[in-house]
Amino acid sequence: MTRASIVSRRRLLQQAAGAAAWLAAGKARASPDVRAWPAGRTVPVLLLNDLGGKAWSLAALRGRPVLLNFWASWCEPCRNEMPALDLMALRYESAGLVALTVNFKDGLTAIQRFLDAVPLTLPVLPDRDGAVAKAWGVTLFPTTLLIDRRGLPRTVVRGEVDWTGAEGRALVEPLLAG
Repeated sequence: MTRASIVSRRRLLQQAAGAAAWLAAGKARASPDVRAWPAGRTVPVLLLNDLGGKAWSLAALRGRPVLLNFWASWCEPCRNEMPALDLMALRYESAGLVALTVNFKDGLTAIQRFLDAVPLTLPVLPDRDGAVAKAWGVTLFPTTLLIDRRGLPRTVVRGEVDWTGAEGRALVEPLLAG
């Protein structure tokens, strides 16, 4: 091997290592923005049908804690958190938790493609024109709202959450206790 090919090979390895570090840093998840629902803000109506045609309304779920997750198929943090969200919902189902996912403006083909790649047991409620997300003040994806048994939003979580970890438990368990 010539000196030039050794130097060239070394540069390629350094570039590959740098690219790997950059990609790993990009995979690091920022902490979500967790806030209380704004005092005095009215509770928007939630009335959507899931992919199977079943109607879901917040009023009908009164008496049960609700986790309402807004997502889009093009949103990488949404894709990352969905499997954990699905597992968490199954874990707390016996405690009465209802977890719903509201898809923002994706067509049925895009939603189905997403579900083929990331199978879910959670209901998927298409928000075809984005009106529901707008009414709830959702401008960042994913955004999750934690709604108490009286149908009142308590917490707004903007950003990706590990719903099966300590972070997710800290958000959900107080909702179940109340």
